[in-house]
Amino acid sequence: MSWLPIRISLWPVVIAIFWGALVQPGHATALIADPAKFLDQAESLRVENHPLFVQMLEQIQQQDSHLPEVEHWHLRYLYAWNAQFDGNYDKSEQALRQIIARSGDPKLITKASALLVKILSINRRYEEAFTLANHLASTLPEINDPRIRFDLLINLSITLDFADQIDLAVQYARMAEDTIPPGGTLCPPLVMEVSALYNGNRLTSGSSEVRRAIDACTAPQDKVLGNSMWLVLANLYIDEKQPRKALALLDQVAPSVLNAHFYPHMLSSQVERAQAYLQLGNVSEAKKIALAALAMSHPDDTGDWVMNDYQVLYEIEKKQGHDAVALVYHEHYSALEKNHLDDVHARALAYDVTEQHLLVQKMQADGLNRQNSILKLQQALAAKVVETSRLYIVLLVLVLVSIVIWLFRLKRSQLRFKQLSSMDGLTGIFNYQHFTTEAERALRLLEKKRSSACLIAIDLDHFKQINDTHGHALGDTVLKRTVAICRHQLRTDDLFGRLGGEEFCVLLVDCQRDEGIVIADCMRMALAASLIDVDGGVVSFSASLGLACTDTSGYELQRLCKEADAALYQAKRAGRNRVVVSGEPVDQDQAKHAGKRASQA
Repeated sequence: MSWLPIRISLWPVVIAIFWGALVQPGHATALIADPAKFLDQAESLRVENHPLFVQMLEQIQQQDSHLPEVEHWHLRYLYAWNAQFDGNYDKSEQALRQIIARSGDPKLITKASALLVKILSINRRYEEAFTLANHLASTLPEINDPRIRFDLLINLSITLDFADQIDLAVQYARMAEDTIPPGGTLCPPLVMEVSALYNGNRLTSGSSEVRRAIDACTAPQDKVLGNSMWLVLANLYIDEKQPRKALALLDQVAPSVLNAHFYPHMLSSQVERAQAYLQLGNVSEAKKIALAALAMSHPDDTGDWVMNDYQVLYEIEKKQGHDAVALVYHEHYSALEKNHLDDVHARALAYDVTEQHLLVQKMQADGLNRQNSILKLQQALAAKVVETSRLYIVLLVLVLVSIVIWLFRLKRSQLRFKQLSSMDGLTGIFNYQHFTTEAERALRLLEKKRSSACLIAIDLDHFKQINDTHGHALGDTVLKRTVAICRHQLRTDDLFGRLGGEEFCVLLVDCQRDEGIVIADCMRMALAASLIDVDGGVVSFSASLGLACTDTSGYELQRLCKEADAALYQAKRAGRNRVVVSGEPVDQDQAKHAGKRASQA
């Protein structure tokens, strides 16, 4: 039997790499901050540091009865993952089916379904595996989570490569290249693409896809994937009858393979090395390495690399003329080859090519790119909508603030205008019109309550002389001082207004005649005692006051004003600086004394 290059299927190695057959030293443990964060961290460590991953599961398992529903099912998923990692596929499958049926979490259901595809494939339940894979492919356009979408595309590429659907496997791998999640690299999808192309006999040692995958898998977390690509390149050299290049490459990658201690790579590198030596004609070295590889292999390993190793040993024994030993190796090889072909046939029968192609017709080529573009546009649009919404909110707030400020200013202006229309601009008390309005209203209420009131008419004495002698500025000061002094004598409810010029009027609310006389005289005395500094001297002033009360004059403002004015004029005629009450005689002695003081002033 002549030597023939043996094409080794990469899907078992790829499944082992991507579904957790590695354990590398990694990260330190993290304290439980909250269950969700703790479980996410544990899941991130399941491949890089499997012992720590198991320890974290045991730690949080103690709190399972207190976990929220979402975290409870997440923990169940991680235990299912660990069961398949340990080879307990039945236990893992049972847990995954419960998660799919009962968790109600779409993301977790997708992850559990993807893992279930692998378990069904390992258990050779190909029809169920491919049916589930087809279903997952149909849900792909609805998955927006970058990490879940990326992982699902990788799993679909592996599954289709496993089913010898090379074009579809490559297509899903390239879709994964366009959806790298945050923190991810191009290494996994490029390895999937190379794996599918290699299994489809579409690569050479000079293919750009191989070099691109090797370059992408330089990060520490991608070391094992990078080793797998170097070993693919070495196998391509062997297929092309370039054994020296293959050996040089195997020597180069050997330290990394030994350091990773990944069984499939350690076995395949030994078998490739035996193949290369056999091509060089170094039968003894090839036999030694092939026997070492056979001793390294697991007793129940029926994979392609063991089959290939038996073929190498068969060729060696045949060359050495050991026909009986060669026959034994050939029988082992033939049995494994038959198992391999039967398995390939079973996979082909199970895979519903028509259904898969109908699905892919909707998503492939421009359609697939369009789906990814639409997803990116939707994400950009969603971000734009959020940005626009925020802008609208800001604009709305600004508009509302502007309206509030405008209303505030309008209200303030209205109050200001109202104040200007009702107040005297110089003294700040009621003007004539507003005083009469408020006084009439107050008198009507007092009449209803049968309460008394007094009206005081006030006129400054010789005010024209003050203006002519000292100027109008001092005259304004005298008016303001008069208002301040009178206000000090008044009560809260009393009304105070300027009738014009130096004339003022006060309505004393709820005030009897005697009390009104006292208040009026207090104002008179306070005014007479007031002095204003001017040009190094002082200016004094006084006022004459007339008082009328409701007990004799009634509640009509016009009559009260008339009688108060009449009393005021009597005070003026009697010598000024005095209070005259309507209906009462003028005190002549007081009048003479007041006149004398006025002449002295």
